[in-house]
Amino acid sequence: MKPALCLVAMGVLVMDSSPQCTKQLLSERFGRGSRTVDLELELQIELLRETKRKYESVLQLGRALTAHLYSLLQTQHALGDAFADLSQKSPELQEEFGYNAETQKLLCKNGETLLGAVNFFVSSINTLVTKTMEDTLMTVKQYEAARLEYDAYRTDLEELSLGPRDAGTRGRLESAQATFQAHRDKYEKLRGDVAIKLKFLEENKIKVMHKQLLLFHNAVSAYFAGNQKQLEQTLQQFNIKLRPPGAEKPSWLEEQ
Repeated sequence: MKPALCLVAMGVLVMDSSPQCTKQLLSERFGRGSRTVDLELELQIELLRETKRKYESVLQLGRALTAHLYSLLQTQHALGDAFADLSQKSPELQEEFGYNAETQKLLCKNGETLLGAVNFFVSSINTLVTKTMEDTLMTVKQYEAARLEYDAYRTDLEELSLGPRDAGTRGRLESAQATFQAHRDKYEKLRGDVAIKLKFLEENKIKVMHKQLLLFHNAVSAYFAGNQKQLEQTLQQFNIKLRPPGAEKPSWLEEQ
């Protein structure tokens, strides 16, 4: 297997497929190589990956909820139409069928409003997970690749430094020193980039989720309390507009 393929096969995105990087990767793989560790940063990265997995679960459940709500709305709408039709054709039960048809109509209206709120919630979580978190994790992957390269050329330099000194080795040593310094600069820059992105991601996550959890709570509470006015006020508060019932599934909303 070629060095580049080794790096990809082991899940490390390393552009440098040099023998030094391949050797470093294999050494770490088998627990023999020395590895630079930033404990605080790596704990934050692992926490991000765990958080992303949990948010992906919430996203999946939110999508399932919108599908169930949509199906419920379709059933309520059809049931309301059936009651309305029977109200016209059954004089002796006109009143009973009539108020049941009105009840289903009201439930549909409230359900559409709830579905709009839940869809907005799901859309926001999706953006947070697939765009914001993923963007930070892409920088993390670049940082991890740079860390491997840095350690590879650091080890190479250390081994050359311990070897015999002659005219030939001095030239190789100077070249190795320059290569090591370039990879060290790249590693330190990406480590700083990751730290900054993690900080901004955490701030953004708190801001987004504060708004979305408030929306979700208010909308669900108002729906199950049968409070149509509060439901509508919730959508107005978060600038959510419902699409007409003829719009295609799954979205019933559009953000201003």
